Amino acid sequence: MTNKVFIATSLDGYIAGKNNELDWLEVDPAPESMDMGYQAHVDSIDALVMGKNTMELIAAMDIDWPYDKPVFVLSRTLKALPKKLSGKVFLVNDDIKSIEQAINKQGYKNLYIDGGLTIQSFLNEDLIDEMVITTIPILLGGGLSLFGALASSLDFRCIEAKTFTNGVSQNHYKRCR
Repeated sequence: MTNKVFIATSLDGYIAGKNNELDWLEVDPAPESMDMGYQAHVDSIDALVMGKNTMELIAAMDIDWPYDKPVFVLSRTLKALPKKLSGKVFLVNDDIKSIEQAINKQGYKNLYIDGGLTIQSFLNEDLIDEMVITTIPILLGGGLSLFGALASSLDFRCIEAKTFTNGVSQNHYKRCR
């Protein structure tokens, strides 16, 4: 089993701006032919786990649902999913460890963990094995931070670092256990 994060942050560690805006992600985009490893990441996973806010943000975009693998959405308040996501997205509501175990029992062993609060919850339970963090060289000065408080420190090692032609950097970390 492997739980992976693949996410972009600002230089000061935010995944969304002060008003949850994401337009800063396109400030200096990569050339069209460069996906910065995203497709290889998606090919390496069986399913996604994300929070309600991330799902709602993606569902509200003027695009088709971008995932062809099952998506498990964490929510204690959501009662129903948009009809267009039927059969693609599944609501889960339990503690993080129980959710992970239930998803694994369904045969999904390599999970993509997405969304700030969801990532923080998995980190708090020490359930993140790898993180690929792409840093956009912009300072937002506030917003939604990727990381929050932890009960104890978690040791990761950078196993790969890249710099792209557009000045964006990307670090791949593995959890040391």
